[in-house]
Amino acid sequence: MPIYPSVIDMIGDTPMLELRNFDTGPCRLLLKLENQNPGGSIKDRIGLSMIAAAERDGKIKPGGTIIEATAGNTGLGLALVAAQKGYKMLVIVPDKMSQEKIFHLNALGAEVMMTRSDVSKGHPDYYQDVAERLSGEMENCFWVNQFANPANPEAHEHGTGPEIWAQTDGLIDAMVCGVGSGGTMTGLARYFKSVNPAIEMILADPEGSILAGLVNNGTAGALGSWLVEGIGEDFVPPNCDIGLISHAYTISDQESLTAARELLAREGILSGSSSGTLLAAALRYCRAQTAPKTVVSLIPDSGNKYLSKMYNDYWMTDQGFIQRPQHGDLRDLISHPFDDRAVVAASPEDTLSGAYGRMRMADVSQLPVLDDDRILGIIDESDLLLSLYQNPEHFDAPVSGFMTDRLEMLAPSEPMEKLLPILRADRVAIVVDNGHFLGLITKVDFLNHLRRKAVANP
Repeated sequence: MPIYPSVIDMIGDTPMLELRNFDTGPCRLLLKLENQNPGGSIKDRIGLSMIAAAERDGKIKPGGTIIEATAGNTGLGLALVAAQKGYKMLVIVPDKMSQEKIFHLNALGAEVMMTRSDVSKGHPDYYQDVAERLSGEMENCFWVNQFANPANPEAHEHGTGPEIWAQTDGLIDAMVCGVGSGGTMTGLARYFKSVNPAIEMILADPEGSILAGLVNNGTAGALGSWLVEGIGEDFVPPNCDIGLISHAYTISDQESLTAARELLAREGILSGSSSGTLLAAALRYCRAQTAPKTVVSLIPDSGNKYLSKMYNDYWMTDQGFIQRPQHGDLRDLISHPFDDRAVVAASPEDTLSGAYGRMRMADVSQLPVLDDDRILGIIDESDLLLSLYQNPEHFDAPVSGFMTDRLEMLAPSEPMEKLLPILRADRVAIVVDNGHFLGLITKVDFLNHLRRKAVANP
């Protein structure tokens, strides 16, 4: 193993894994583990390529600022390289981006500006339009523009593609990719066309993106929204050569996230949300074949940036991707059931300091105070503030002296309408069954329930 002089020199030459625990039909399915790049994603490759090209072309000067619009990983790749080369970094991101990516960007020294994810190109708050506008207002600034930057596909045409060809000894029949900026798909397609034009390029596209429709039917698919990060578009990026793609599969968020979670459970690979989209499409392609083929796809990034989302069972349940047993009563609205050992609670003997620490750790604004399975009260942020404002010594006092014991308790069989006056009064509903505590219902729980119903019955 070599000793590298810089983290930049560790980009590329990623390993490849053959899947053994999935039904791949008659095919051999290989995954190139781009999550093994030092920044955790395939975008390290283009981050290095695009900054190096800007330096060669004199588009950036020492001490300058690099600006880019990205769903996260390109920003991370650029920020990694920029930090090593001494440039400032401004990243414009849509607000659906995972919090872990934002923390990672900040830790690399990048400035992060968040914009809306519910608007499309041409809107003043669209993240790419924001980046372009800001680049014209700043001095000594280089707008990367990954969507049209030729150094983006070149990174894959001259790097990723030859690596895959060598790792498979040239025995590759199909390549499954997603399209965000289009650089990966176009760069790989150009390389494979030069060595074996028979290799099929397969697009994995999130449901709601327009690209699969253009590939399969020549008309844009119905534009919608999707949770998968980094791939799918509402326009055809300049770097995306649609004509090089043989076929496209549309993959729902449900199928994508489930596939990624199964990849971890079956193969031990912690991957991101787009990896699930690619895996689901690759499995569909493999299972549709009647003769053996060698199929390659990618693990574009690591799942450690999605732990609070797709690897969080409660988030998955709130989104409707994991279905809990339904009771047909108020129990269906409880996001953290007591009987599932999912409740973060305080005991009456806990100190206010301990209760406050538990709230912060769990990111909740109130805790039930429990004695075994019996609820004695509620302690919330308002109780803490009023108790501690002029008496900070109360941090060491027991919760029992400061909790609210005027509780709004409902049996699980009560009609849902009974929740409205409780929640309207900024209180939480407590569901109990013959004195046995079942859980809390907050405004967010009620809204999530209504949203799940709306999705199930559009």
